[in-house]
Amino acid sequence: MQLKDKVAVIYGAGGAIGGAVARAFAREGARVFLAGRTAARLEIVAREIVAAGGVAEVTPLDALDEQAVHRHADAVAAKAGRIDIALNAIGIPHVQGTPFAQLALEDFVLPINAYLRSYFITAQAVARYMAKNKSGVILTLSTPGSKMTGSGFIGNGVTSAATEWFSRLLAAELASSGIRVICLRPHAIPEAVVMGSYTGEVFKSNAQSAGMAMDDWLAGAAAGTLTQRLPTLAQVADTAVFMASASAGAMTGTVVNLTSGTVLD
Repeated sequence: MQLKDKVAVIYGAGGAIGGAVARAFAREGARVFLAGRTAARLEIVAREIVAAGGVAEVTPLDALDEQAVHRHADAVAAKAGRIDIALNAIGIPHVQGTPFAQLALEDFVLPINAYLRSYFITAQAVARYMAKNKSGVILTLSTPGSKMTGSGFIGNGVTSAATEWFSRLLAAELASSGIRVICLRPHAIPEAVVMGSYTGEVFKSNAQSAGMAMDDWLAGAAAGTLTQRLPTLAQVADTAVFMASASAGAMTGTVVNLTSGTVLD
């Protein structure tokens, strides 16, 4: 088991990526604390983890609420004795597909403000406890929008680029405390759409602006990759496990490209 006896906090654990990573962490021996806005979705993930022999606890939480996030980290550390791993996989519905001339300022800044606020709050909350043990891994999520040019996703692209640079700079800030920071950059995941992820609405907007059905839009996205296929939830989750494990101990301040070759580093 790659994460045996580790304590992991997953923010947005009721979502497609957050839930998949939580299951993978638990499968690899971690004790997982699931946080998110919708208790019912968290409970589904927790039941699956427990049924498979893992350990999971649920806390409804708004990852944009600084005081609530810090209280939650305090409670996890008090109960488990430590925090070893944290993933922020929250999803913020936002506008894509709208031409710049028609894009409202509020729609542009919403994902930038929300995602970066949450990444800062959650990282600061868990880093306090990781630093005490001179060990820890913080994982963030980006999108290929950080590297792509095009129209209709300026808010997403700026958010993703900022997330990646935040992760790099945070790695430098926390290196002396023994904490690694890794950003995962997956492309669109069709399974997540089927599971009801908020990305379904985002992709639908992009497809409509291109005059396409969403299935055709996703097929086109797959065709635009070097591998001719989009990443799966299992691939993203298994990569998260590796990055959180001792096997990736030499890696920090980097972005893991899971775009199937859509963008190259």
